[in-house]
Amino acid sequence: MNSKSIIKGRGAQLNVHNRFFELSHEQRDDFLEFCHKEGEEPDKNKTLYLPVFPKTIVNKVKSPDVGMAYSMNMYQGCEHGCIYCYARNSHEFWGYSAGLDFERRILVKKDASKLLEALLKKKSWKAQTIVMSGNTDCYQPAEKDYKITRQCLEVFLKYKHPVAIITKNALILRDLDILKALAKDNLISVNISITSLCEKTRRILEPRTATSKKRLETVKILSENGIPVNVMLAPIIPSINSHEILPLAKAVSEVGALNIAHTIVRLNGAIGEIFTDWIRKTLPDRAEKVLHQIENCHGGSLNNSRYGTRMHGEGNIAKQINDLVKLAKLKYFKNKAMPHLNTTLYKEFKDGQLSLFK
Repeated sequence: MNSKSIIKGRGAQLNVHNRFFELSHEQRDDFLEFCHKEGEEPDKNKTLYLPVFPKTIVNKVKSPDVGMAYSMNMYQGCEHGCIYCYARNSHEFWGYSAGLDFERRILVKKDASKLLEALLKKKSWKAQTIVMSGNTDCYQPAEKDYKITRQCLEVFLKYKHPVAIITKNALILRDLDILKALAKDNLISVNISITSLCEKTRRILEPRTATSKKRLETVKILSENGIPVNVMLAPIIPSINSHEILPLAKAVSEVGALNIAHTIVRLNGAIGEIFTDWIRKTLPDRAEKVLHQIENCHGGSLNNSRYGTRMHGEGNIAKQINDLVKLAKLKYFKNKAMPHLNTTLYKEFKDGQLSLFK
């Protein structure tokens, strides 16, 4: 593909139709030709940060195979731009496209910490681990300025409530002081996503994320400071990063990770069209091979939504991937395990010092 036609710094290369809208928007060739003749950019490719004010911030997770009971997201949309991201589809509920809009229209929940504290103060609430970034990354670039994730961590620390984090951004180290304080009472676990050791692969899959080297350094620093880290080899994409499972497992074990988890890529909803367009433009020499191998993992489709099989797939290629992960765990994580977080302190701190006088 001609590099001039690639939208730099973005994963998606188009805005797909929002399934909830009757009308659609498209860029016509005559408009692009007009912009070319006039020396104008047809697309400014700028990120917009838009404040939103939801009434709640913590969501009950009903899916039985995602490994969490509650999640919260400080941002909707994610500037990291990971081409495979399952969260893209959720942007349609906000009136945007799952394609470029997901990366360039970031909805910011400035009141997140207040909403969280209101929940934790409720008499009916009982301590269960809340996962930050169940949908979009809480340490995406917007967090550098807004600091909403840090504010929420301060609330978790105040109430001694367990929290888990999923991220692929080294910005998490900014909050090492709070993470260490939470770790003293076994109230924190961190999940770092690392999909490749190859920087070229990382750059095209996840254009605005921390480098692979930086993520390994992040795992090392967190681990050295007593913060338990699970590394997510997710997603595994056949013929893109599937050959890296053992090297990845070895590398993250050596820097202190206590466990690895994985999923096999599935292209649900609008992501199938977005990913197909992207790979045919970005990796045209192997596009059809990769797409067919993904289909092989999901019964002939790019997506399988059945609980129990959708995450790890089925068929020969999926079996090879899953067997490699099992081997990696036996080889590099035999005597390691992530701890269960502490839920016993929250009740004492729920009402602050008032509980001491009851």
